[in-house]
Amino acid sequence: MTMSGDLWVFGYGSLMWRPGFPYVESRPALLKGWHRAFCLWSMYWRGTPERPGLVLGLDRGGSCRGLAFRVAAAEAAGAVEYLNERELVGYAYRARTLPVRLDGAEDEVSAYTFVADRRHRHFAGNLPLERAAAVIMDAEGVAGLNRDYLINTVRHLERDGFVDHPLHDLLREVERQTGLIERGAGI
Repeated sequence: MTMSGDLWVFGYGSLMWRPGFPYVESRPALLKGWHRAFCLWSMYWRGTPERPGLVLGLDRGGSCRGLAFRVAAAEAAGAVEYLNERELVGYAYRARTLPVRLDGAEDEVSAYTFVADRRHRHFAGNLPLERAAAVIMDAEGVAGLNRDYLINTVRHLERDGFVDHPLHDLLREVERQTGLIERGAGI
């Protein structure tokens, strides 16, 4: 929380375009020491136990550009409750408060976010590109095709001016495996 009691929340995936909680402002921000990755198995939303999919998590190392949302102090407890219900039920996330640097600011703010739990059985780790693409190509869950989740994530990031080269590489490999592009061609 900030000195005023407001809460900052860091979003790196669907929270960026579908936060689901009231906020006063959102700003581009940088989180160091963590990167966005398809590193968690999904057995329900984007896959099944027989054919798991992959979903995003923050994994150790690197850095991640995302959005920081400032939630008014009066709304902070409700936002945390909503986020915990959304993100912590059934997935391999851990809630953390981490320092993020807001674009245009000299100081960092502490932001509530969710990181991948490397000890959880749904932690997939850093799969080779071809394997991750094959998993994403074959998976479908209650929320739809796993590849649609990847495509929507990349398109939303692009729309908001964020570049994530590993996700672009993963999308190109999915497209290559579907026959939409040949190896070496761009999207």
